[in-house]
Formats: sequence, C-alpha cells, structure tokens
Amino acid sequence: MSDEIRINDLQHPELTPQQRGAMDYVDTLQIELNSDSIRREAQQITGCGDFGPSDFQPRLELLCDEWSSDAGLTNLGRLSLRNKLLQHASSRLLIQDVLNRHPEIHDIEIQAPIIVAGLPRSGTTHLLNLMAADSRLRALPLWESYEPIPRPGEQPSTAGVDPRYQRCAEQWQMMQSLTPLLAAMHPMHPDHIHEELELMGPDFASYNYEWLSVSPRWRDHYYATDQTPHYEYLKTVLKILTWQDGDHSGSATRWVLKCPQHLEQLTVLHSVFPDATVAVTHRDPVSVIQSAITMLAYGQRINRKQVDLDGLVAYWPDRVLHLLQACVNDRAVWPVQQSIDVLFHEFMADDLGMVERIYAKAGLAMTESARCELQQYVDTHPRGKDGRVVYNLREDFGVDPTELRERFSFYFERFPVKIEVR
Repeated sequence: MSDEIRINDLQHPELTPQQRGAMDYVDTLQIELNSDSIRREAQQITGCGDFGPSDFQPRLELLCDEWSSDAGLTNLGRLSLRNKLLQHASSRLLIQDVLNRHPEIHDIEIQAPIIVAGLPRSGTTHLLNLMAADSRLRALPLWESYEPIPRPGEQPSTAGVDPRYQRCAEQWQMMQSLTPLLAAMHPMHPDHIHEELELMGPDFASYNYEWLSVSPRWRDHYYATDQTPHYEYLKTVLKILTWQDGDHSGSATRWVLKCPQHLEQLTVLHSVFPDATVAVTHRDPVSVIQSAITMLAYGQRINRKQVDLDGLVAYWPDRVLHLLQACVNDRAVWPVQQSIDVLFHEFMADDLGMVERIYAKAGLAMTESARCELQQYVDTHPRGKDGRVVYNLREDFGVDPTELRERFSFYFERFPVKIEVR
C-alpha cells in the first residue's frame, strides 16, 4: 500500500466487485429492524431470558424506529445496524445472567483507573493503546468489548482461539474487504484496544449510535438524558470482566480506558469514577472534523444509497462544538492532582514522555520494564503503518477551514492548541 492515500471518489464512489456483490446479495434479504424480533433472537442465541431492568426497551425501540424510517439506508446498512443491536441485546442477557448467579460481583471495586478523554481523531487511540502495552494495566481489546461475556457452552477451538475472538476477526476481515481504507483511518482488528463505551451498548446507551448511522433523534434523546445510570452500567461490566479475570476484589486490577464521549460527561465521569486519573487530549477541531467526516463519508458508500457530504458537514461540526463547549465548561470538575491536558502536537513529539507525565499524575512509576514495553509498541506501530490518508476539507467538502475554525475560538482561547489545517 502506498504511504499516501487520496480518496478521489468520496462523493461518487466507484464500487469494487466485492462491494457490489455484497450489496446485491443483501438486497435479496428481508431485514427487520424491530425490537421484538431482536430480543427474541438474542434469547435464542444465548439461551437466556432475563434482560434485567426494562428501562432499556424505549431506547431500543427509539433506535429501531429511527433507523427503520431512514429511507437512505442500503439493505447492507440496515443489516449492519440490526447486527449491532442484536449483539448488544445478546450481551445484555449474558451480563444479567452472570449478575443473577453471582451478585457478589457488585462488591468488586474498580480502583483508580486511568481514563483518556478527548475528541475523536485527537490521539486518544494511540495514547490508549500505548498505555495498554504496559502489562501492569488492564485494557479492553476490541473482541472483548463486543462480547464481554462468553456464550453458554462455547469452548475455545482446538487452537485455543476464543469463539468471540474468532467472530471479531471475521468481522474485521469483512470490513477490510468492503471498506479497505478504514484500516488506515481507524483500525478495528480484534487485538486493537477499544473504547469502553462499547460496554454501554448492552444498556442501549452512549453517543456511539450517532457514529453508526444518521441518528439526530437519538442525539436529542442522549442530550436530554442523565447519563449517570449508563456509566454505572459500564462500571458494572468492568466489574464482571475483573471478576472473570479471577480478581474478585478488584484490588489487583488497574484499568486504562478511553472514550471521546467523556468530554461532554466530565461531571458524570467524576461521579462514577471519583478516584480516576483523567488525561484530556486536545487537537485542532478543524483537523478532527476533516478526518471524521472523511471517514464517515467513505463508510457511506456501502451503508447509504447516496453519500451525503452536505449532511455530514451540517451535523458533525455542531456535534464537535457540543463536545468542546462541555469540556471547557466542566474541565475544572477534575482537580489538577487527578488530571492532565495532553496537547496533540506535544504528544506526537514525545509520546513516551507524555505517558510518563500521565503516570506521575496517576501515582504509577515508569519502571524500566514498562518503558521497554511501551517502546516496543511504538517501534512496532509506527504512525501511518497502514498508509496515511490525505484529507482536504476544502476540495472534498467545500468548507473553508479558517471560517470553520472561527466557531471554535472559545476553545483556542482556553487551550493552546496548534492550528493544523489552513
């Protein structure tokens, strides 16, 4: 693969034979985005019947109704969305089953996690995966985030591969065949360390659904709803994972986590994880928007009947604005002893040095062994190893970067972020 990748068919995609073949096949299927059918199928898959508290049902129904009424979705897009909801419903059943059989899990403590919060595309993924290379810390690989609880009766293969890992690997292979450039923009292989907001999925919560499809009704519901119960649900799933590891007190496990959503939930985050250390990443929001909407537009070639560049330009700058306004308003909730601001250009210039500064805040020594583990990760994961996408906000979306940046003057006044896109 060439080091530089320029997507020249963003608005009018030239589909590959694999993409066209997959879309033609799925067009022959009847895809039912219905909450009742999703719940029934989840019960059949897991053999479990108890979903726990029923407050999730209106949220599931909202998502099904919004996406069912979206005439712009391809059938392949509808199938992908239904599969995600089915995955979450199945996990909810398994989570509730474990809690019913082992209520002592609630007594486990999640102690002093290190949590990264920052805009998407602002270095959060690299920072998380870098710290996750430290074997003293517990992180959440993608395969486990998708299916945190094993299905009853499933056993590893003769080669020792967990069936959940195998299913995730097959999804990644399919994603690479249908949207091959995603690896350069946002790798999603099974071992990739993922965002813990995936663990809110079984509660049918989080802003993640906005990334999966056009979801303004869901966004409005999310804005109007206190997210504390969903963060508590996330914490409960972390307790289950800690318990599954064999640590039944939580005292031996220290988690490293990250999610951009935390930027607009800093108060809730502090309420649920009061002893955490939080690293808040900062980057030119114009660069973030440019990268994010290019990635989303590229994915729309198989998920939507027409790529909607104007819709992406209308939606995502507002969404990033909301994240940053909340961050500026609530940043002081986290005291200086427990938090650090991570400027993107400084992090890129000295990533190990920045991790050492975060560790100092967290009271975690940078040992020689840890430094070697982190350095090995850096050496084996150079930036752009899967190719580097060349973005152009002006050419691809007709947006002037300078004019867009004016909307974020309040953010630049608060944090010394370096301008990247002109």
